Amino acid sequence: MGIRHVGTLLRMDEPTRRVLQLFIEMGADSLDLHTLFEAGGNDPTSRERVLNIVARLVDSGDLEPRGGDFYLITDKGRRAVR
Repeated sequence: MGIRHVGTLLRMDEPTRRVLQLFIEMGADSLDLHTLFEAGGNDPTSRERVLNIVARLVDSGDLEPRGGDFYLITDKGRRAVR
């Protein structure tokens, strides 16, 4: 799960794409974690999956933490979801 590099192509699994897509759909540069949970569902397992996805997206530079539970989508993150 997550982002994989295959040659020069960047492949992203559907749950990861959904988290980034939520920023685009909502027309927001910054979203809070509770909103991002909508990308995965409300059960505890889904929420944990979203937390892991968000952590990977921060590590890869697609999201940037903004304090509290807020995350900013970066230009890299926007390009990845297009």
